[in-house]
Amino acid sequence: MSMLNGVETPKYPIVLAHGLMGFDELRLAGKYLPGIHYWRGITEALRANGIEVITAHVPAAGSLEIRAAQLSENILEKANGKSVNIIAGLDSRYMLSQMKPPNVKVLSLTTIATPHRGSSFADYMFDRIGPSRLPVIYRALKAVGIETGAFSQLTRHYMQENFNPRTPDRDDVRYFSYGATVEPALWSAFRQSHRIIMREEGPNDGLVSVNSSRWGGESGYKGTLVGVSHLDMINWTNRLRWLVWELTGHKRNFNAIAFYLGVADMLAEEGY
Repeated sequence: MSMLNGVETPKYPIVLAHGLMGFDELRLAGKYLPGIHYWRGITEALRANGIEVITAHVPAAGSLEIRAAQLSENILEKANGKSVNIIAGLDSRYMLSQMKPPNVKVLSLTTIATPHRGSSFADYMFDRIGPSRLPVIYRALKAVGIETGAFSQLTRHYMQENFNPRTPDRDDVRYFSYGATVEPALWSAFRQSHRIIMREEGPNDGLVSVNSSRWGGESGYKGTLVGVSHLDMINWTNRLRWLVWELTGHKRNFNAIAFYLGVADMLAEEGY
């Protein structure tokens, strides 16, 4: 274990796997313009601190089973037999518990604002859409190449009554987790979803409650990020918003890059 710029370097590579509707690299104009990276600035900062990083690509909205299979293939292909630490979500839990790929050695899984117990906003959306209109929406999404298997797996009923009972944690893997809370501004896209989740589950980041984010027991839960939305955590917060806040005297209270360096530091301190 070494230290660069005050950050302890984990002994093993970190696998970054995006969440629902995420991507590894998005190219809107083919080879003519640079690609848009999901982990914008985060992979570069980790590598600059001597941390080996593997980015995984899984279907944006495929079922957890499909995403888990793709994640397993990605790690097998890119890790070159090395043991790894994963920063990802529910698909990683499924891969570790159900698939148990023999040639993939995972030491730890860290989840960040992951809906381990589902989301009441997902419940709300399914109730509003209704069973009669749902097939029409699914067909429309599939027509433009968007898989739909993951959406129904985000409900509280599915996660608590189906997924969690059949997806136990492994004894040979450490599980860490973080949650987040935010008080959305009047113009925030998360204002409505935050209100719904607050009423049903309590403090949340606009999509996932703190209670749903907790995983890994008392020692595994590493804390709640305050004043942080779901998009803040992958460094996708509108940069113009931060500029306006700074010009008006507001202090920027969260830095996603510093947070992920902190996660790496935590993994190193835990011996990984």
